[in-house]
Amino acid sequence: MKKVTLVFAMLLFTVLAASAQIETPVTWSYAQKKISNTEAIVYIKATIQDGWHIYSQTVKPGGPVKTTITFNPSKEFTKVGVTTEPKPLSKFEKVFDMNVGYFEKSVVFQQKIKLNKPATTVTGTVEFMVCDESKCLPPDEIKFSVQVK
Repeated sequence: MKKVTLVFAMLLFTVLAASAQIETPVTWSYAQKKISNTEAIVYIKATIQDGWHIYSQTVKPGGPVKTTITFNPSKEFTKVGVTTEPKPLSKFEKVFDMNVGYFEKSVVFQQKIKLNKPATTVTGTVEFMVCDESKCLPPDEIKFSVQVK
């Protein structure tokens, strides 16, 4: 009887663990475009599932976790200016008592770089928080790598 109970319990836990999947409503992709022998643009794209959104890079303190893109320092390239984004949607969120900028469906962030050699690998991280109408997932950080040729 103990063996049957043990097998049943293990089967139950296996089924429960399989059904408790991690939500990943945002997928990230990366690209680059060389605009001259010494300059390129790095593109970082978030594709967001319907009903979800991520926040702009310009959210003020006291609001949700803003999207933050960090480029790892390198002697092979230099950032030119700041990482740009399209104009975000905006709405008042009672929870934060402020207007916040956000993106739905997809957004492409762009960073111009000056190349110190003809080809390089640009690496870094993106920190972001994704929410729907009823909940927010904990902030996440992903690493990226883009070959510039």
